[in-house]
Amino acid sequence: MAAIGKMWKHSTVRLKIGFFGVVFFLFLGFVVYLVPHDDPTLFDMWNVYAPPSRDHFFGTTALGQDIFWLLINSIRNSIIIGVIVATIGTTVGVLVGLTAGYLGGKTDRVLSAVTDIFLVIPSLPVLILFTSLVQGGPTTLLMALAIAIFAWAAPARQMRSMTLSMREREFVHTARFSGENAFKIITTQILPYSLTWTLSNFMNAVLVAIGMEVTLAILGLSPATLMSLGNMMRVAQSYNAALLGHWFWIGAPVVASVFFFVSLFMFITGYNDYLSVKRGR
Repeated sequence: MAAIGKMWKHSTVRLKIGFFGVVFFLFLGFVVYLVPHDDPTLFDMWNVYAPPSRDHFFGTTALGQDIFWLLINSIRNSIIIGVIVATIGTTVGVLVGLTAGYLGGKTDRVLSAVTDIFLVIPSLPVLILFTSLVQGGPTTLLMALAIAIFAWAAPARQMRSMTLSMREREFVHTARFSGENAFKIITTQILPYSLTWTLSNFMNAVLVAIGMEVTLAILGLSPATLMSLGNMMRVAQSYNAALLGHWFWIGAPVVASVFFFVSLFMFITGYNDYLSVKRGR
């Protein structure tokens, strides 16, 4: 707790604003979501285009769905997708980068070649093909796994570069000469020094993953049954919500996406600024 208090004391305004913004969206997606409510995917054709009221805070859609609860569920699923992609991408990337950078030789050449292949393959066309082939079938997990296929290559390349530098440090040579095996050296000597970078990469991966899902959804390539911020925008657009003046329907997911992206970006950059100041002391 003392370390957290010290970090908060020396953190920038940007970090604090980003932190509160991210916490706010987590609260919406995982606390407000627990409040008992009707399934927002159900149609109610007797209550279409209802204006905002006590029963429907943001009104209803052309299908009678409650916009507020659609938004809450969409925020939750988008965050889940981002976290799954970031977890897989960061974990695989760190493991591949550490292994390639420390072992070197043939292992490094093979892993680096595979990493370079995934770096040069254009991810968007492949994701479009994948989601088209399984249209209507993907769940939140499957959608996240599809995006995670390309999420590990960039962190793997960066981690390899860091490991190549760190394996020549004196403390690594000392551990090697004392008889420690490669696995122990990697996990106890090199990995701890990369944890701050790993956390920063994880947060950035969440941002990229949610942005990718929104892109696929707006292109009409996200499963129609998946409630997400991108799909909510797409459905509202398909019913011409903006032209008909139903601003809560189209505006709620757009505003939520913008504020969530800005909050997460401020949190990431603020955290990196804090680390830079900390290293300079």
